Amino acid sequence: MVKLSFSKVYSKWIFLICCFCTFHSYSQTTAQSIDTLSLTLQQAQQRFLDSNYALLAQRYNIDAQRALIIQARLLPNPNLSVSQGFYNAQTKQFLPFGSNGETQAGLSQLILLAGKRNKQIKIAEADEKLSEYQFYDLIRTLKYTLRTDFFNIYYLQQSAKAYDEEISSLQQVVTAFNEQEGKGYISEKEVVRIKAQLYSLQAEYNALINQINDTQSEIRLVLQVHTSYINPLADTTAVQSLDPSQYSLSTLIDSAYNGRTDLMIAKANTDISKLNYTYQKSLAVPDLTLAAAYDQQGSYIHNFNSIGFGIDIPIFNRNQGNIKSARSMIDFNSATQKSVTATVEENVYRSLQKAIDADKMYKNIDPKFSGDFERLMREVLMNYQKRNLSLLDFLDFYDSYKQNILQINSIKFNKVSAFEDLNFYTGTNLFNE
Repeated sequence: MVKLSFSKVYSKWIFLICCFCTFHSYSQTTAQSIDTLSLTLQQAQQRFLDSNYALLAQRYNIDAQRALIIQARLLPNPNLSVSQGFYNAQTKQFLPFGSNGETQAGLSQLILLAGKRNKQIKIAEADEKLSEYQFYDLIRTLKYTLRTDFFNIYYLQQSAKAYDEEISSLQQVVTAFNEQEGKGYISEKEVVRIKAQLYSLQAEYNALINQINDTQSEIRLVLQVHTSYINPLADTTAVQSLDPSQYSLSTLIDSAYNGRTDLMIAKANTDISKLNYTYQKSLAVPDLTLAAAYDQQGSYIHNFNSIGFGIDIPIFNRNQGNIKSARSMIDFNSATQKSVTATVEENVYRSLQKAIDADKMYKNIDPKFSGDFERLMREVLMNYQKRNLSLLDFLDFYDSYKQNILQINSIKFNKVSAFEDLNFYTGTNLFNE
């Protein structure tokens, strides 16, 4: 048997130290270049409600629609007309008054018939209610994006730690290999194998970091924060108690009927189209104009006083086109409402299925699995020290550890995401954190 030289033993222990150095905590280069904003889910939601510009714009839209109700309640203004003779050619006077002049005055008032004013008020009130539904639907959609991104970033960060740890160790191994290059202690095949694995891990890690940064960009838009890295402080213990089997499909569908704002929007559009139809029919009835007039000298007697009324004769224009269009819009919005209702039922059914499947996968995870892997890693180290395990065998085992971490984080996120889908599709808060 050939004895190992001191230099060989020394170089081997260099590799050993490099491979099994204490794993450092994960930190992203992108997070270091900008401020880190650590938030719990509740803090993130409150910041979203206070700062999001889209919500602010929708609030202004509600105020604008509310102001239109005030406008619809106002009566038409009376009309006053006065005319005065400018020049009397016989007397050669400008603006003559008295017996040599002519003065006319009239006062008229438009009277809306067929309940047009009340119908306009109802339409304005329905528009205001629609804008409120749109506001709450915007909250529902953005809140879903916020919460999903929040947990997605958290679990992606946990997965990135596994990459960061393995890359850090392999990078030090490669550095040690490079220092021993040309001395004959390490086979070229082993060096190429480790470098190839390192490059592969770095490519996967870069793709993961890009995914995190893309999600960071989206959550920053929701929170309206700039140049800040969002660090989610997630309460993962709440995930363990989530059980979709406690919710029946009929109960969830009933919740969706009562809580889905997009369904309320569809119904509101149908109601508005019906109100508009009755309003358009009322426009076929001409309005009445009452008038009172005074004429100083232009009539058959001096100082002529008169009263009268005016009304259009509905011969040609009876608002036929607008009435027909309004009737068609009722059918259109009614069909849309039925489509949204059917979509709601299917969304709830599918999201419940996903939640049940995700929960089964989650429950299949052995809580001791990660701890067993860490214990086995220490045993692998001891076996490597005793030369019972090659370096590549250790790296393959460590790669299995990385894959285990990635799968567990994916399963945990899928469960949270499934419950967020239930929240979104039922319009309720089955799961708050």
